[in-house]
Amino acid sequence: MKYRPSRRTRRFGIGAAAVTVLAGMNGPALYRFSSAQYHDYKINQPEYKAENGHWDAVNVPKEYRINTIHAALLHTGKVLLVAGSGNNAKNFDAKSFRTVLWDPEKNTYRNIPTPQDLFCSGHSQLPDGKLLVAGGTQRYEKLKGDVEKAGGLMFVHNEDPDKPKTFPPGTRFTGKENGKTFESKDPVLVPRAKKKTNAKTGKVTVTASTARVYVEARRKGEKYQTGTEDNYRISGLKGKDRRNFYGIAQKLSFDKKDFQGIKQAYEFDPESERYITVDPMNEARWYPTLTTLQDGRVLSVSGLDEIGQVVPGKNEIYNPKTKKWKYLPKKRFFPTYPSLFLTEKGRIFYTGSNAGYGPDDKGRTPGIWDLKSNKFQVVPGISDPKLLETSMSVMLPPAQDQRFMVVGGGGVGESTRSTAGTRIVDLKDDQPRFKDGPDLYEKVRYPSSVILPDDTVLTTNGSGDYRGRGDTNVLKAELYDPKTNRTRGVADPLVGRNYHSGALLLPDGRVMSFGSDSLFQDKANTKPGEFQQQIDLYTPPYLYRDSRPKLAAEGGPKTVKLGATATYKTAHASAIKKMRLIRPSSFTHVTNVEQRSIALDFKRTKDGITVRLPKDPSLVPPGYYMLNAVDDEGTPSKAVWVKVPGR
Repeated sequence: MKYRPSRRTRRFGIGAAAVTVLAGMNGPALYRFSSAQYHDYKINQPEYKAENGHWDAVNVPKEYRINTIHAALLHTGKVLLVAGSGNNAKNFDAKSFRTVLWDPEKNTYRNIPTPQDLFCSGHSQLPDGKLLVAGGTQRYEKLKGDVEKAGGLMFVHNEDPDKPKTFPPGTRFTGKENGKTFESKDPVLVPRAKKKTNAKTGKVTVTASTARVYVEARRKGEKYQTGTEDNYRISGLKGKDRRNFYGIAQKLSFDKKDFQGIKQAYEFDPESERYITVDPMNEARWYPTLTTLQDGRVLSVSGLDEIGQVVPGKNEIYNPKTKKWKYLPKKRFFPTYPSLFLTEKGRIFYTGSNAGYGPDDKGRTPGIWDLKSNKFQVVPGISDPKLLETSMSVMLPPAQDQRFMVVGGGGVGESTRSTAGTRIVDLKDDQPRFKDGPDLYEKVRYPSSVILPDDTVLTTNGSGDYRGRGDTNVLKAELYDPKTNRTRGVADPLVGRNYHSGALLLPDGRVMSFGSDSLFQDKANTKPGEFQQQIDLYTPPYLYRDSRPKLAAEGGPKTVKLGATATYKTAHASAIKKMRLIRPSSFTHVTNVEQRSIALDFKRTKDGITVRLPKDPSLVPPGYYMLNAVDDEGTPSKAVWVKVPGR
């Protein structure tokens, strides 16, 4: 019988012949096409996913796509995506500030009215499940060549001990010597002067109070700038006020103007899904770090103030019960967005990681900070100490070990330098000292690290140069096992991510990845970059196994006190190997000091698991947590939300 090829075989033969012809005409292009096709085929194979996991892009409707700068997981399971003005000066000028609330489970979205420009704010989880958001943008930076009006800092003085006074925006200050007039751009409150009476002589001494405000010339042109210090009369004042209130300014010129911060603070309520105004901070802050303390109060540190200078070590604490802020009695200076973690005995560990602004020789040494005494114990040994800016820091799981890892990083400012180094320190050592861990996949700034329920750490993305300059985005990811101190590569991310990017763990065990703000989009640095609005989801290898344990939320307690026990039903009790309590993340600018995974003691029952929480509030600060059961293959359950109240 004569062989007759099937229709499918004939089609394949014709296609192969065509490919052969095309290969001769355009071999390199065909090779790239074939390689891409093969790669797509490979990463979608079940075996590959089971070993390396898988990335998927989220289908975000156009009207909800924003420049996500900040992301925080709420106890409702939804994620708050905050752009503010989104690093877009046109949005800022138009007062177009964006926040979107995303439900990852249903993939639904809601626009949230945003009261201020919360771009570059700080945020932290509160004991009642609200999210504290403080600081943001008062004014965008202007480079020297873009400054059109002479301006600078005006010190407003008050010599009246009985009368504070607020000067509104547009208040005019006229120099006594130079005769030039400048206008304030924002309101400024000048406190009453300090009055002190000598108990022996009865003599009264009055010390003037001061406040600062940014002022600009009323017209454009170099002739309106000044070169020396002068006293300034304040328009509209009468009587004693004309003598008691006045301004003093140094040079008011066309120098570069940095970003300026705001004092405003808000609580975002996951139940009503709205921002609630609370008392403002004492200091304006842009790029601050907020760290939850063991009693549920929140520490606010660093940032650029209302005139664009790094806050000079004046740190403050927010009390969620009174909704008010109070200064710490003593100062301690840090560069902006310092990574500050709550550790044993309520002390704060500064890993050295930071992002943005500050001198290269001040406040960059890692150490343990005692808030009560203000003592600072230096932790030595960190490698690449000049490459800690834009590095990522993570409290390695479980939190009881008190071990920390610093990942990647680069030089101060717009440095081209970066490192693949990781550095690890054990704070339980008698003399804690950093030691080098395994190198990353490449030298990177802006990597994102996420603690997973199986006690591994996913690190992804980053760029070799400042903000991806020179097409240096890195499309790689890896898993680190703290127990073995080893890493292994996993599935490559879908898009490059650097500045203004981040990642966080979701209740179902997946990881969301967001943002990226490259300066340029080509290797030659000729085409301006565009903000990466795509959101991706990484499904880790543990979710491609045949089964996973289940914890029943129904019937189990919703609130569990420190040191108390709680029982949850599960049909997989015999397979449960460990229980983890994971604090929801709040991520921005390579900074996520919220995330921590706490190991729980547990006992198996006939139809469930009984867990016991630790007693130490510095290990488990008050708030909502995700409770995960992990089986003997390392597969976690979906999380059950548990509230841990303060003492």
